[in-house]
Amino acid sequence: MQVQETTEKELQKQDFKHEVINDYKLAVTSRECSLLGRREVLTGKAKFGIFGDGKELPQIAWARAFKNGDFRSGYYRDQTFMMAIGELTIEQFFAGLYANTDLAHEPMSAGRQMGGHFATHSLNEDGSWKRLVDQKNSSADISPTAAQMPRLLGLAQASKIYRHNDLIDDNNGFSNKGNEVAWGTIGNASTSEGHFWETFNAGGVLQVPMVISVWDDEYGISVHARHQTTKEDISTIQAGFQRDENHDGYEIFKVKGWNYPELVETYEKAGSIARDEHVPILIHVHELTQPQGHSTSGSHERYKDEDRLAWEREHDCNVKFREWILENNLSTADELEALEKDIKKQVREGKKAAWNNYLAPILAERDELVSLLNQVVSVSSNKNFIQPLVTELSNIKEPIRKEVLATARKIARLTLGETHDTIKQLNEWISNYNNTLSDTYGGHLYSQSQWAATNIESVAPQYADNPEEVDARVIMRDNFDAIFAKYPESLIFGEDAGEIGDVNQGLEGMQEKYGELRVADAGIREATILGQGIGMAMRGLRPIAEIQYLDYLLYCLQLMSDDLATLQYRTGGRQKAPVIIRTRGHRLEGIWHSGSPMGGIINLVRGIHVLVPRNMTQAAGFYNTMMASDEPALIVECLNGYRLKEQLPSNLGEFKTPLGKIETLKEGNDLTIVSYGSTLRIVMEAADFLTQVGVDVEVIDVQSLLPFDIEHEIIESVKKTNRLLVVDEDVPGGASAFILQSIVDGQNAWRYLDSKPQCLTAKDHRPAYGTDGDYFSKPSADDVFDKAYNIMNEANPSKYPSKA
Repeated sequence: MQVQETTEKELQKQDFKHEVINDYKLAVTSRECSLLGRREVLTGKAKFGIFGDGKELPQIAWARAFKNGDFRSGYYRDQTFMMAIGELTIEQFFAGLYANTDLAHEPMSAGRQMGGHFATHSLNEDGSWKRLVDQKNSSADISPTAAQMPRLLGLAQASKIYRHNDLIDDNNGFSNKGNEVAWGTIGNASTSEGHFWETFNAGGVLQVPMVISVWDDEYGISVHARHQTTKEDISTIQAGFQRDENHDGYEIFKVKGWNYPELVETYEKAGSIARDEHVPILIHVHELTQPQGHSTSGSHERYKDEDRLAWEREHDCNVKFREWILENNLSTADELEALEKDIKKQVREGKKAAWNNYLAPILAERDELVSLLNQVVSVSSNKNFIQPLVTELSNIKEPIRKEVLATARKIARLTLGETHDTIKQLNEWISNYNNTLSDTYGGHLYSQSQWAATNIESVAPQYADNPEEVDARVIMRDNFDAIFAKYPESLIFGEDAGEIGDVNQGLEGMQEKYGELRVADAGIREATILGQGIGMAMRGLRPIAEIQYLDYLLYCLQLMSDDLATLQYRTGGRQKAPVIIRTRGHRLEGIWHSGSPMGGIINLVRGIHVLVPRNMTQAAGFYNTMMASDEPALIVECLNGYRLKEQLPSNLGEFKTPLGKIETLKEGNDLTIVSYGSTLRIVMEAADFLTQVGVDVEVIDVQSLLPFDIEHEIIESVKKTNRLLVVDEDVPGGASAFILQSIVDGQNAWRYLDSKPQCLTAKDHRPAYGTDGDYFSKPSADDVFDKAYNIMNEANPSKYPSKA
């Protein structure tokens, strides 16, 4: 018995020693990658470098507590963690640094993001979901500081939904009964950002399994913590969030970033509490260092004095880890030196392999072109000018694609007018190469799967023989009822969305019917409302995030633009977040509720569909379409349309409004008027006035701004009328400019115009609050009449005489 106990202890000791040495190997490997990566930037092989040196040890401890199904939402210092969970190799690290565009070599973003931005693949190549519960997951990083925090909230909330929503199949592939933890990381300086504070507060309110690690090395680039954080200590000032026997809140831990056993113990305890009890955690990891400074853009010796630099050398977590290993007789100095030497070799070899993988396809493309260009030289009358360009390209040892294509295009210019077959082949090569690289560098902005929103077949609303006329809000309410019944993974949340059924009663009775979990009120915190939506959608739920008014969208526009809109693009189509953003706007009095900043929105959120229905039936159809798709969308309901009467469809939850498809509301022959949303009611009123004076206008509802008129139907109207007027309640140069450019330039409508295409927009300012404010600030029916009549007067003054 004693022999058996001794053997078990020896085995446990050997296992422990093996784990510790493996952890040290990871720490050294990651550090060597950082050191060599910086050199690669400084020699010009990579453009920019930002590394995780100094943060290795806490990330290794964190990885020990990270389980299958868990999600990371971090920032660009977490390379050691990604290596520790087996999702980043040495070659992949350098492939990211070199921006290799092959997803097989650079699986994080296919070269679309700088190194240090990490992701795992949630999707198969066809866009279908993997079983996320069976793998370790990392949501795709973004650079804007603290912007990873709101998404973290949603990733954590998804576990709460899966744990308590009994309607969702247990074998869903996304969650094991809500046992997953969402782990967030942030630099100490970035905790000054509003996104951090908003997320922190919301996490405490919602009580979700979220663990936030703050990597504290006392600096934000060159700015010391005394300029960043009250009391220079984030855990001290967050102490009021600590839970107690009477109040929910956080568990808060503070641990030194170089203390291996304490780090391991802290992360294991934090993970257990968050996983079992669904309690949010803050881990303040302090006394960390940043041996190479913030990035390759400069040296930290410019802003750290010698005392600080000496302290950092002494407290470097890898140095401390090595000392601890030797003190506890877990290895010898000679063994560690041999290990370190071998790792240096592995990193050098991995770097070399990564560079060769990056360069090989470009060399092959260059050689293919040179072979063709040599044929061009043999037939072109400009061979004396072409040959030096070919020779120069051939002699570049490490070409980039820009040099390859630029050379081809220069030579194409030198052969203008020549008709040899090889010249035609050159132009075909340039066209094919351009098309290939356009997808290489720009594909997957929108879904390319079978569930792309533009692939969803439209279904018309159906009506009974004598359809009931109801307040339009009833159509919204009853359609949401149908959605919640059809999709158990669907849910909606926002300010006033729950108990009172939203401010316009579009969700009346829904919380009572479906419960607070699925129809929920949220605090006044637009950024994290959107973050909830993004995170939950990344884990297979179908959230509808409600932002009460369109103008309030500006609070979360940065996240829409930098995170949600770029997600499919920056992962090469390997992650998605089909969240629907619900809001309302248009034609209301007042500066802050006028609801028309569309130009700014559509130019910042490419990658998200922007849908602008004119009534609630159209809006309900858009919700049904997007629920059948795998893409995000912004749906802007007409704020002044909820009490207007519409016929109640009989196929609620089933009819679908198509994206990128126009609707002609009135046919005409004299002038094409294009608009969207509530403004169409004004345009239709003006169209009646114009008919009375002999002007026959055609009125077109674009229905969606992104995408816009996919089939180019508007040009068919312009061919008939030869005149175009765009009416928009946005400011001059806003959405009207986008619409006009799309029609005149994108559809080549200029060919068919007999009059100058014109826009009628709101004034530069926003509407005043009074009832008259809207009339004097935005286009009225009178304004539309005058604008259209003046266009006709210019075209035919005898038929349409000027006003006296």
